[in-house]
Amino acid sequence: MDYLQITAPCGIDCFNCPMYLAKDNQDLRTKIAQNMGIPSEKAVCQGCRAEKGTIAFLNMTEPCNVYRCIEKKDLDFCGDCSDFPCDHLHPYADMASQRPHNTKVFNLCLIKKMGVDSWGKTKAKDVRDTYFKGKFKL
Repeated sequence: MDYLQITAPCGIDCFNCPMYLAKDNQDLRTKIAQNMGIPSEKAVCQGCRAEKGTIAFLNMTEPCNVYRCIEKKDLDFCGDCSDFPCDHLHPYADMASQRPHNTKVFNLCLIKKMGVDSWGKTKAKDVRDTYFKGKFKL
C-alpha cells in the first residue's frame, strides 16, 4: 500500500475512511449513500491526493486550503512545513464526533516521528479507533 498517496497532506488517513473503503465495497457504499442522502455513485472518495484536494461528495470545486498550501510549497505533509502547526490545521468542534479532522496534528507528528509507512501500517487505525471509540483519560 502506498501510504503517502492515500494519506492527506493534513494527516488524515484516507485509507481508513469509510468513504475511501466504499470504493471497493458496494454494501458500504449503499449504506453511506442512504445515511447521507446522496446517490450511491457519490458515496465514495479516492483520497485527497487522487482527488487533488477536493471532496466530490461534498461538491467541492476548489481544493481545500491545506492542499493548496502544500502544493504551493511543494511539500508532502504539513508537518514538513516551517510554519507547522498553522491555522489550516486548527481543530474544530463542528462535526468532531463524525469527522477525524481533530486528529490531523497528532497524525502529522507521528508521521514525522515514525515515517508514513510505519505509521500507516502500525498506528493510524489505532489513532482513529481511539478518537472515535476510546475513553478520555489523563
